[in-house]
Amino acid sequence: MSVLRLGIPKGSLQDATVDLLARAGWKVTLSSRSYVPAIDDPEMDCLLVRAQEMARYVESGALDAGITGHDWVEETRADVLELAELIYAKQRLARVKWVLAVPEDSAIHEPRDLEGKVIATEVVGITEKYLARHGVKARVEFSWGATEVKAPELADAIVEVTETGSSLRANHLRILDTVLESSTVFIMNRKSADDPAKREKAESLVLMLQGAIAAATKVGLMLNVRRENLAGVLQVLPALKNPTISELSDANWVAVNTIVEEAVVRQILPKLKAAKAQGIVEYPLNKIVL
Repeated sequence: MSVLRLGIPKGSLQDATVDLLARAGWKVTLSSRSYVPAIDDPEMDCLLVRAQEMARYVESGALDAGITGHDWVEETRADVLELAELIYAKQRLARVKWVLAVPEDSAIHEPRDLEGKVIATEVVGITEKYLARHGVKARVEFSWGATEVKAPELADAIVEVTETGSSLRANHLRILDTVLESSTVFIMNRKSADDPAKREKAESLVLMLQGAIAAATKVGLMLNVRRENLAGVLQVLPALKNPTISELSDANWVAVNTIVEEAVVRQILPKLKAAKAQGIVEYPLNKIVL
């Protein structure tokens, strides 16, 4: 039996990834003393690996596949296959940005002002490529962490990853430019991707992961309504495509089933009631496969 060796990112993405795998249908059990999680699938083995190192281990074949950031694929210049994009991050379902930031009162206002300056960052290669695109020569120093606090005492500017920008604002930093936009990606070793069994397993996993992501912010709604009031209900309902309308035993009534963003439910439920919908049921979704 072919077994897919999967790298799960240790660190900031770890909890979000384990939760996503659970919603996709795979239970991963972690131990504080082990880097080898258990997974309830005999066709898969897992290993916890830092996202920063994931692409190198996948490229070497130590892992068949892994979940990491596109930014770390770029930074390590690893020759791997990016099989799919998975739009989720530590805090929310969104891409992240590596941004160039300076102290609020800095005289640096554009990339060319960095000439001869010192930049602290964890992504030295990405930052050097950014400077080269702008024709700027500056010293880029590797930062082992807490990069936000290094300007202005230890560096003139930083390049740091952000989801919301709140940490940068809290440290009185001003965003100057976006260096790279990144998302979580599912990567494969190129030789493993040529193995039909491993490729099929990986693509099935990706399909379920993407389905779980698509369902994360949505809920299902079911309701009953008299035919004469159906048009009014349909005007209220947003839909993934079109609501499903089903016959009921009473020919004067129909059932409506649809999918909506969870955030709008509190706004549309009163409107549905006012449109004379009855028996309204909201239910959670595990996956949406488009």
